Amino acid sequence: MLCSLHLPSQNWIGRHRRRAGQATADQLNINYRATMSLLEVEHLRKKYGDFVAVDDLSFEVDRGEILGLLGPNGAGKTTAMMILAGLRTADGGEVRIGGQPYTSNPAERKRAMGVVPQELAIYPDLTGWENLSFFGSLYGFTGARLKQRVEAVLDVVGLTEFAGQLVRTYSGGMKRRLNFSVGILHEPQLVILDEPTVGVDPQSRSHLLDCVRELAARGVALIYCSHYMEEIESLCRRVAIMDHGKLLAYGVLDELLDRSRQDLDMRLVGWSEALKGKLGGLVDVESTDGATAHVTVHRVAGEGRSNLTERLGQVMAILQETGGEMQTIQTKEYNLERLFLEKTGRRLRD
Repeated sequence: MLCSLHLPSQNWIGRHRRRAGQATADQLNINYRATMSLLEVEHLRKKYGDFVAVDDLSFEVDRGEILGLLGPNGAGKTTAMMILAGLRTADGGEVRIGGQPYTSNPAERKRAMGVVPQELAIYPDLTGWENLSFFGSLYGFTGARLKQRVEAVLDVVGLTEFAGQLVRTYSGGMKRRLNFSVGILHEPQLVILDEPTVGVDPQSRSHLLDCVRELAARGVALIYCSHYMEEIESLCRRVAIMDHGKLLAYGVLDELLDRSRQDLDMRLVGWSEALKGKLGGLVDVESTDGATAHVTVHRVAGEGRSNLTERLGQVMAILQETGGEMQTIQTKEYNLERLFLEKTGRRLRD
């Protein structure tokens, strides 16, 4: 079982699948067992005029790994994924799949890759079965093999009993699951998932996440793009954070987060510029509302709990001196959302 491609339109689906044909891993000379890194991206670059969309991007994805790819809107994620999908040409850098350059045989290499797009790439006026049969035929499946693949993926996403219904009658969660099943129909070895659970009900979301884990358990390499931090934390061992086309953080999630780091969240009243000046580097100001401020007292990594206690004591002494008051306080674990905001900032993006 496996996935499809990041598609800007339904028309491209047919063109991609007709070009992809029925090439197998053996025909591509891809030795999946001999290399752990199924996908290697090195120094990828892409410009549109003077705008740099992807700037010296490098990462890899191992067989059986789910790499979490994060970034605000406009970070360059979509451009990078479209290059991997063969929909854009890079200005520089190299992409290898199974140790082989992606450009050496792009049509066949697309056969080894799939993407589940954020935009639904299914036809509402066909049934679920007809959608899968159509896309399967574009990949070269016929007869009993086509029927077997359609039945298999319908079962995987829990849509067997709804296969004969028009897709326009499906719920949002059912459409997302069908979208996923179209992607996994042709059994690629590398899968890109772009917001696969956006707007779905909790049951469909849980089911889709289980499907992603099952793909990884079968040795598939996956790139998982999502704004849902909890999904990334639950699925991914390694993460990559992009912004302005650059890779800002990349590595093992637990190492990036430093799970031992717990900070203090405080709400202060009696806030003023004078108080802000005295607190200086002891706190980070998260937000202010007149005479009230939400601040964070950070524990320096590796310095232990005594460091945080000392900093809190200094803050309390300054509050007493200036007439300020602590209204609330709570511990705050250092998580992926905080890492993301530290790297990309809090400015709103369109």
